[in-house]
Amino acid sequence: MELTSGARVGVVGGGPAGSLSAYFLLDLARQTGIELTVELFEPRDFSLTGPPGCNMCGGVISESLMQKMAAEGIVLPKALMLDAIDSYVLHTDSGSAAIRPLHEEMRIVSIFRGAGPQGAESQRPLPWSSFDQHLLEMAKGLGARHVPRRVRRLEREPDGRLRIHLLPLKGENPDQDTLFGVYDLLIGCVGLNGSGVRLFEELDFGYRPPKSDRAWVAELYMGAEEVRRRLGNAMHIFLLDVPGMKFAALTPKGHYATFILLGEGVNEAVAREVCHSPAVRELFPEGWETPVRPCHCQPRINIGPPVQPFADRVVLVGDCASSRLYKDGIGAAYRMAKACALTAVTRGVSGADFRAGYWPACQEMDQDNRLGHLLFSMDGLLRHLPPFRRAMLTVIREEQSASADPRRLSSALWDTFTGSAAYRDIFRRAAHPVIVWRLFLALLRALWSGSR
Repeated sequence: MELTSGARVGVVGGGPAGSLSAYFLLDLARQTGIELTVELFEPRDFSLTGPPGCNMCGGVISESLMQKMAAEGIVLPKALMLDAIDSYVLHTDSGSAAIRPLHEEMRIVSIFRGAGPQGAESQRPLPWSSFDQHLLEMAKGLGARHVPRRVRRLEREPDGRLRIHLLPLKGENPDQDTLFGVYDLLIGCVGLNGSGVRLFEELDFGYRPPKSDRAWVAELYMGAEEVRRRLGNAMHIFLLDVPGMKFAALTPKGHYATFILLGEGVNEAVAREVCHSPAVRELFPEGWETPVRPCHCQPRINIGPPVQPFADRVVLVGDCASSRLYKDGIGAAYRMAKACALTAVTRGVSGADFRAGYWPACQEMDQDNRLGHLLFSMDGLLRHLPPFRRAMLTVIREEQSASADPRRLSSALWDTFTGSAAYRDIFRRAAHPVIVWRLFLALLRALWSGSR
């Protein structure tokens, strides 16, 4: 079961996973002398502001990922990049500490996945570009055909190939869908926030989507001057003693501050409690209130492995399959799209081919995420202990003030928030005997000063 010249590939979903899958497929096919027809189904217009063009994401990308993408010919123009984040400020109930990266390539950049928040259209011409639209145009530049239609159902042909049926257009019979085409390979990049996963579940090859939870993401308009004055070039991370909360962040993004809240069962009540905590309120302009209806969403995020994300001639990529826990969804889409395309072009498109070539990359990411769950569980337990919070801040400040120090704890926290390293690398640094000893000494001092 191989892709040969004349083969037809359908990609359902045009976010980063879909566009990158199409891009890598066409690029690898061209290098190996195979002529493919790749059709990418995405009904949204990423050049629109607000929900119609939004892909529900916090919108940050690391410098290291941009360098990897550039090596593949995917160059991101400056118009995509709103603010370069060169430091973190870690806020707790016990104080705050600034964390700077050891190397310049560890920085991150804030972006808009669509054309910006609801209401941004009043600023046209927009001073930024859409990240997802740029990736889609890159795929089209290699020959992918964009079909701006919604897929209604998928079916198998007797020979094993896949049929795509589309929802009828306005004015057509609503009970009569449209058979668009038959495909030698079908790639699902449908995320977790729509009905797309149901299409692949109904193919009945054993696929079950990953376990998910909801995040809270809001674009808060403050004005570029206030954003710069209040947040600077830093992402502000909050580790607060709020039930259910893993962490929250405020990221500068042009005229906006992006508020991201992760945790178990986060909702509007938890978001409001976090926003009104003293550590967060002091970053807002005096008298500033959250808009009655800010541009916000509660996207589902991947927090567990999928079940059987491939079969003969079908494979799932992105959040609907294996992704990074709590961070770096774009980096995960890049990595898994490349693994999928490499398997399809160099091995084949049978279930056995994907098990041999694609599944190991999924398993590696899923196994690493288990360590991530352990790290966040430990943090959740220790964050509720004020002496430990003070000890952690003490060690961070000591590391940041010593230029020759390896900064193991600081770098571990940096990579936890950016996604620039695997959780196993972060765990190794955070559990280093030197860090454990220094945290222990700082904890004793915190306990002693508290008792006095």
